[in-house]
Amino acid sequence: MKALTFFIFLFSITLYGQEEVEEEQIDIVLGIDKIVKLDFVAHTKLQVGNSSLMGYTLIPQKKEITFKGLKPGRTSVTVRNTVGDIKARYLINITASDLSNLVVELKEFLGQIEGLVIGIKGDSVYLGGQIVVPADYGLINLVLKKYSDKGILDMVELSPQTQRMVGQKMQEEIHKNGMKDVTVRIVNKAYWLEGFVTSKSERNLAGKIAVAFMPENVASLAEREGAVQRAGGKKILHDFIVVNAEKAEMPIPRLIKITAQFVLLNKDYNRVFGFKWVPVLGGDGAQISFGKTNSGGVGTSGSSDGFSGTLSNLLPKLASAKSAGYARIIQSGVIVVKNKVQAQLKKNLKQPFTLGTGEFTRAEEANAGFDLKVTPTILSKERIDLNIGVSVSSVEGNPPITNEANITTHVVIKSKESAVVGGVSIQQTTTAYDKDPVGGEDNFEDVQPLFTFIRSKNLKSSRNQFVVFITPEIIDNAHTGTEDILKKFKQRSR
Repeated sequence: MKALTFFIFLFSITLYGQEEVEEEQIDIVLGIDKIVKLDFVAHTKLQVGNSSLMGYTLIPQKKEITFKGLKPGRTSVTVRNTVGDIKARYLINITASDLSNLVVELKEFLGQIEGLVIGIKGDSVYLGGQIVVPADYGLINLVLKKYSDKGILDMVELSPQTQRMVGQKMQEEIHKNGMKDVTVRIVNKAYWLEGFVTSKSERNLAGKIAVAFMPENVASLAEREGAVQRAGGKKILHDFIVVNAEKAEMPIPRLIKITAQFVLLNKDYNRVFGFKWVPVLGGDGAQISFGKTNSGGVGTSGSSDGFSGTLSNLLPKLASAKSAGYARIIQSGVIVVKNKVQAQLKKNLKQPFTLGTGEFTRAEEANAGFDLKVTPTILSKERIDLNIGVSVSSVEGNPPITNEANITTHVVIKSKESAVVGGVSIQQTTTAYDKDPVGGEDNFEDVQPLFTFIRSKNLKSSRNQFVVFITPEIIDNAHTGTEDILKKFKQRSR
C-alpha cells in the first residue's frame, strides 16, 4: 500500500512538471514558404502528421523552421527539444490559390535548375536567384513564353561564382599557351584581359582563347530593363592587353631527359651422352698368364717360354652430363639535354689480363662499356624525334673476349613512353657425333688399345641477345630531371 502511494506521488510530480503546450494554427499558401522562429533548440526530427502535405527545413543553429506546402490539406506538427520534451504544437492549414497553382507548375518545369528561386511576392509570381549554369536560361525563357499572359516577374541573374570560375579557366589556358603575363579578372560582370605580350599574334590568340571559354551571357536585371548605360556598348569581353616587343625575352629552351637501358642476355647449354669401350693390353695391373704346359696342354701358369699381359679398360664406360649457363648484364644511363642539341653519354671499363707464359708473357686489356649519342627534337603532342647512335660492348670468358654491338637509328617516341630502338640476337647450335674423348682424356703411353668402340652425341647451344630501350621525357628544368638520380645516392640514416 505504501509502495502504491509513493508511485502515485511520483506520477503526480511528473505530470505537474510537464509544461502544457498550446497548439498554434498556421496558414500556408502553396508556393509561399512560412518561416517560424523558435525560442529553444529543437530536435532535428519533427513529428509531421501527414508528410505528403507539407515539408520542412530545420536550422537548429538559428532556431528556425521553414514550412513548405506541397498540396492543399491540414496536418499537425509537433516540435521537441533536444531532451525530448514537447515545446511547440502547430496545426498547419495549407490552401491553394491561382498563384500557388502557378508556382507548382513552374517548379515542375524549372525546379531542377540550380540556384533558381520560384515564389510569390504580393500578388505576383516571380523567378529569381542566381543560376550557376548559363545555358539553363534558355529553358527559363522557353517556359516564360508559355506563361507570358500570367505576368511572371523575371529576376534571374548569373551567379558571380560561375563567372569567376570561367575567368580562372580562361586564364589557365592562356598561360598554357605561353602568355604568362596575361591575367583575367571580372569587373562589372565583364571579363577583362590585362597584361602584356610580345607580339600582335599572341594578343589575337589570347582573345580567341577567351572567346572560346565564354559561356552564354545572361544580361543583368538592370541591363534587361534598360536602367543602365555602358560606354562603348554592352561588351562582355574587354581586351586591355599591351603589345610590348621590347620586353620580349629569349624563351627558355625546353629540356629533355633521356633514359637509356642496355640489356645483354647470354644463355648456353651443353649436353653429352656417350658409350666408350677401349680395352688395352699392358704390363701393369692385374695379370692373366697363359702358355704351354710340360705335357703339351695349355695352362694358366707362367713359365720361361710363356708370356703374360695386363688387360685394362676391360669394362665399357658410359658418359652423360648436362651444363647450362645464364647471364644478364644491364647498364643504364640518364642524360638531360636541350631541345635540338646533341648529347653524348659514355662509360668505359678496362679489364687487364695476360697472354702467354714465361718470357713470352705480355699484358693486354679488354674494354667494355657503352657510348650513347642522341639529338632530340620536340614535336607536337609531346612527341620527340630522336636521332640515336648507340655502341655497347661487354667482356666474357678467360682470356676475355669483347662482344660489341652498334645501333644507329632515327625514331619518334612520345614523352614518358619507352621503346625498343634496336637489338641483336645470335643463336648457335652445334651437334657432334662419336667424338673422343667421351668420358675424359685417355693416356695409353706407349701401348695401343686392342680396339676402340665409341658411340656419343654432344649438343651445344648458345644464344646472345642485345636490346636497347630508350625513354625520353620533356621536363621544365634540369633539377626535375635529376630527382631520380639523387634518390639513388641519398644517404639514409639508421
